[in-house]
Amino acid sequence: MNDRVPRTRLTALAGALLCGTIVLSSCGGSGSGSGDGGGTAAAPAAPVLTSSAAFPVIQTDPRFRVEKVAAGLTYATGMAWDNQGRLHVLEAGGGFTEEVPPARILRVEPNGQTTVIVNLTDRGVADSAVGLAFFQGAFYVSHRDARDRSGAVSRVAPDGTLTTILTGILDSQSEHQVNDLRVGPDGRMYLASGPATNSGVVGLDSAPFVMRSPLVQARPCQDTVLTGQNFLTPDFRTTDPSDTVRTGAFVPFGTETTPGQVIRGVRKCGGAIFSFDPNNAEATLQPYATGFRNIIGFAWNARNEMFAAVNGYDVRGSRPVNDPWDATYKVRAGTWYGWPDFSATLEPVTDAKFDSPDSLKAPVYVNGQLQGKPLRFLIDHTASGLKAPDRSLVHGLHESNSSPSLIDVAPASWGEFAGQAFTAEWGDLAPATTPLRDGFSGFMISRIDPAAGLERIPFLRNAKRGPASAQEATGKGLERPFGVRFGPDGAMYISDYGIGRVNPPRAAQGQVPYEFPPQTGAVWKVTRVQ
Repeated sequence: MNDRVPRTRLTALAGALLCGTIVLSSCGGSGSGSGDGGGTAAAPAAPVLTSSAAFPVIQTDPRFRVEKVAAGLTYATGMAWDNQGRLHVLEAGGGFTEEVPPARILRVEPNGQTTVIVNLTDRGVADSAVGLAFFQGAFYVSHRDARDRSGAVSRVAPDGTLTTILTGILDSQSEHQVNDLRVGPDGRMYLASGPATNSGVVGLDSAPFVMRSPLVQARPCQDTVLTGQNFLTPDFRTTDPSDTVRTGAFVPFGTETTPGQVIRGVRKCGGAIFSFDPNNAEATLQPYATGFRNIIGFAWNARNEMFAAVNGYDVRGSRPVNDPWDATYKVRAGTWYGWPDFSATLEPVTDAKFDSPDSLKAPVYVNGQLQGKPLRFLIDHTASGLKAPDRSLVHGLHESNSSPSLIDVAPASWGEFAGQAFTAEWGDLAPATTPLRDGFSGFMISRIDPAAGLERIPFLRNAKRGPASAQEATGKGLERPFGVRFGPDGAMYISDYGIGRVNPPRAAQGQVPYEFPPQTGAVWKVTRVQ
């Protein structure tokens, strides 16, 4: 990846830029994690977690055993099993290192060693590779296309031959890319596509992506009528610090919009879950559900009901939204979930509780007239034929900035946990994603028990909040869990992305303020023993 901030005015501004999703996909909401969950959230009883015998830093239900089945991985993301039941793990590729690690598919051997199946970067795959599926004798990978960094899906044959079957999802040129990739109960393939921008407007936080792809913008899935909100933002494209520009919603940086303006919907849009026939992907691609802030992972239960984990808004950019939650949704075909005008709990962001301090917001203009700094709808919903989303579709709530990522549903062999959604919470990147957070969020495996309320319940976490490396226990506990998958043996497998830490002094060097040391990732296995 090596995504360095352009050395113009951006050097001085770099500390204010970006969500960590240049590396991957994860940026959740912001705030303290407290807030109104819509009046339906109930605080579950505190789970009884005890230290693992083999890894005392890790706490989980005492009826389960924790093992590390692979180590030394670099940016571990998706997992899949081939037709022989062998576990494979995907390395995302890219990174802020001099020697950029490639995206690769690795097979995890029974002795814990890994075998490189294919180097994807050599075959035109750009970071970050996230979704991995095995179907009809081949692997399928979601990634950015090296030619234009649009979202893509490729098939990898047993001999290593790579064929790109889908490309051109342009929202992936931003911080949010294509993510999970799975085969559904109907035999079609499903793909999550993140939207460009935090909340519909290309702002200062999008600067590195604009410098590389000047026309980057959020692209809606249906024709969308705008309210004409335009946000006054420093023009980072020039060397004059006094230069400013106004930018509207669903348009490139520096483009103004007007009330009633129509933005045409596109089939390869952002903020959607798609379905397609992998044997004819380009012709059969269609949005399954739309209007998501940033879906990372999704899964089905035994009744073929889909659930998806979404990263909520950040307090960043020209239109910050102070959302106190990330969420897991029940996904209903043909439904619009409200982005960029509704919160993770599917409430209007115009509610005062989602507002941010004025010092963090841009002045708003409509028809050239200054409106102050209100947080208003970007879309005329009635004119666009859009209805407010159904709040009953909120299945679970995660602490803001916890970055819920790949999820799975527990099989019948997991007893009282069967049918519950388990989620890898990758963790926060504060203060870059929000200046309002204090303390770690995420860094665990959580579950949602509908009988206990909406708020997620920790299932596996470190004894202290945050990653193991922050508590002098590198390699002995969770770092940044990215994926949860239940294997054919009934065990839970966890892909651990590895160390990812905030390093503000890097901003003074014109680089993003993060570090992701390679070879610090792992795969964990959780097995029920009682």
